[in-house]
Amino acid sequence: MKLTTLTLLLASLALSARAELKLPAIIGDNMVLQQKQTNPLWGWDTPGTEVTVTFAGQTKSGKAGADGKWTVKLDPVPANAKPATISIKGSSTKELKNVLVGEVWICSGQSNMQWSVQSSWDADLEIASAKHPLIRLITVPNVGTQEPQQDFKGAWAECSPQNVGGFSAVGFFFGRVLHKTLDVPVGLINNAWGGSAAEAWVNRGELEKDPRFKLLMDNTNKNEAFLSSDAAKQKYEADLAAWKKQADEAKAAGKPFTARAPGAPDGWLRGNARPGNIYNGALLPTIGYGIKGAIWYQGESNAGRAYEYASLFPFMIQNWRNEWKQGDFSFYWVQLADFMAEKTDAEQATASQWAELRESQTKTQNAIKNGGQAVIIDLGEANDIHPKNKRDVAERLARWALAKDYGMKLPYRSPEFKSAEFTGGKAIVTLDTFGSTLRTVDVSEVKGFVICGEDKKWTWATAKIIGKDKVEVSAPGVVKPVAVRYAWSDNPVCNLFTTDGLPVTPFRSDDFEMLTKPKQ
Repeated sequence: MKLTTLTLLLASLALSARAELKLPAIIGDNMVLQQKQTNPLWGWDTPGTEVTVTFAGQTKSGKAGADGKWTVKLDPVPANAKPATISIKGSSTKELKNVLVGEVWICSGQSNMQWSVQSSWDADLEIASAKHPLIRLITVPNVGTQEPQQDFKGAWAECSPQNVGGFSAVGFFFGRVLHKTLDVPVGLINNAWGGSAAEAWVNRGELEKDPRFKLLMDNTNKNEAFLSSDAAKQKYEADLAAWKKQADEAKAAGKPFTARAPGAPDGWLRGNARPGNIYNGALLPTIGYGIKGAIWYQGESNAGRAYEYASLFPFMIQNWRNEWKQGDFSFYWVQLADFMAEKTDAEQATASQWAELRESQTKTQNAIKNGGQAVIIDLGEANDIHPKNKRDVAERLARWALAKDYGMKLPYRSPEFKSAEFTGGKAIVTLDTFGSTLRTVDVSEVKGFVICGEDKKWTWATAKIIGKDKVEVSAPGVVKPVAVRYAWSDNPVCNLFTTDGLPVTPFRSDDFEMLTKPKQ
């Protein structure tokens, strides 16, 4: 009798433990809903439970499926800065407080998007003045896995001097421009991961279906096989022992020792480069949340495969859009900044993987809808891959959003190469200036051009502006030029801008074989 009673009690407790309404971190107090569009809300409850959501005069219902997940879709509502409550009733009841309606953006990419406000220029002033209760922030932790994740540890919070310091600087500055300009609440979702490769942000199953990425996935499979093997474990243990020996010897001799310890085999398996890892661990738990668009700052980790990036990057963007099921939402990215040593030899300067990655980023504008590129070839630092000026970066991204998404008439797109005519020993380059006019910055002489003849040997060129959108380029030793390039190096010395202050996009007129094209 006692055993039967205990069994029933335990069963009852187990049932009541399951009978609990649960919400993902992305749906909670202080969140911002995207205005003027349908907003999905979801969570989990006991299978078969009817869940009712009440908000802004509307009531929506959904039923928890066999896996316990339920979803409802709220009707579009206009922006609202007055805090509201969402009531959700299932097997239990939850009330979400301090909910606003406005503009929601994903802030994604690698370390230059992850780079915090507290590590940027003017951090003390920016943090002290960051009293913006209508800007809401949430950060997704860096989790790399092949197992699809449904949730993460995090919470929405009002932007304040107490929490903005650790948030994405580009994300915060971008959101602040929108908030001040549009006068509506702004929600920012930061899921950036330093050093991440683009393929880690994509649904692996979709990559495996596309023959363009066969080499990528073949290499992935080889990596996985080796790093999961006993041989990899043995090699790691031997390398670690050798490293410890060197460290001990250096310490005994009083010498500095800065060599990094070898990484464990499972580091890559759980890291930010394995295809699908970040998609599963950090992106998937947010997919479906109502957003206006995404801003992206990444590419450094893919520079050695710039040729592939021309296909991979737009593929990634389309994959996100397909899975979000929200149409072709806006996607704006930052082109790689100038970085590394300035090279004086024209041939060496133009042998640049970074220049090729920038070109692949530029090409993406023609490969997708509702996308755009912020050019920052003037904002980098030669000795730091993380330039500290994130405010100007964010403002160039914000120009795209304000012009394309919010209908403001302002300059937003850097000039791009249109054509080159080779005649009389000169190249006449025509740029699409998108309604603006060319000018130089710092010095009157145009800097940054190289030119070559049929021998394909590059030499520094003399250039001059000959119209609002044209530049004349020549070099004494090149009698019959066939190609011209501008700002085509890791860290180019270049100074061609528009009168609106936007730098000309690095370009080349030729189609010479890329350094990063895989060898057959």
